[in-house]
Amino acid sequence: MNEARFAFGKNWKRLLPQIDGDRIATAEASLRGLLERDRLEGIRFLDVGSGSGLFSLAARRLGATVTSFDYDRDSVECTSTLRRVHFPDDPTWRVLQGSVLDASFMESLEVHDVVYAWGVLHHTGAMWEAIDQATQRVSSGGRLVLALYNDQGAWSRRWAWVKWAFNSHPVAQAGVLAAFLPYFAAQGAVVDVLARKSPFRRYREYRRERGMSLLVDWVDWLGGYPFEVAKPEEVVDFLLKRGLRLRRLRTVSGEEGCNEFVFERLAQT
Repeated sequence: MNEARFAFGKNWKRLLPQIDGDRIATAEASLRGLLERDRLEGIRFLDVGSGSGLFSLAARRLGATVTSFDYDRDSVECTSTLRRVHFPDDPTWRVLQGSVLDASFMESLEVHDVVYAWGVLHHTGAMWEAIDQATQRVSSGGRLVLALYNDQGAWSRRWAWVKWAFNSHPVAQAGVLAAFLPYFAAQGAVVDVLARKSPFRRYREYRRERGMSLLVDWVDWLGGYPFEVAKPEEVVDFLLKRGLRLRRLRTVSGEEGCNEFVFERLAQT
């Protein structure tokens, strides 16, 4: 396959006008649940691949000192826009452009109490290296929050081809969207009916989990390339060797999507 990369930031710009009080409150609730804290005062929060900036904003509203960075210029612009609107000239929230794969850039960042890399590191083209770099920014006793695509074997390889095709040519992109968006919609309706729920209920309620947009996330899924996957046990073993223990795990039970992890660096004695 030739080199291809999805324009993540351009997709996040579609979400930016939709970020309202309800979405922000939902993002805050997500962070409180993951970190098991109601407030984040005194917490240094590093948002790796900040994307839209929604979760950087949520962390800052909860009281954290925030550093956000992204490789994609449009994503940096999205995050900067939220900072400018909600926390203008705030010295405790900085927004940077940089790559998690740039060792010099990563070393320039201090260690943080929370390193948040949600649905990001599997799109770098070097996932394990990216996880290792992110891990090095976690302070003693700090948390690493990850969401990584689940390894489905052959199905994951097929999805990688779809994502590569999406990014290979505008005509291919239109074809992928035309084929898969109706499929996703129909799939959700069938699942809801089988579960004796009203059709499309899961889609109407989608924003309630993390404050995200269904359509933006669908496009992100179809276009998100580079694309790598991992089994939960691989991630746990990899990080255990680097001095982190698992605190929380939510898997997708062998389906497509992200397994969600919260790790804690063992405090030095």
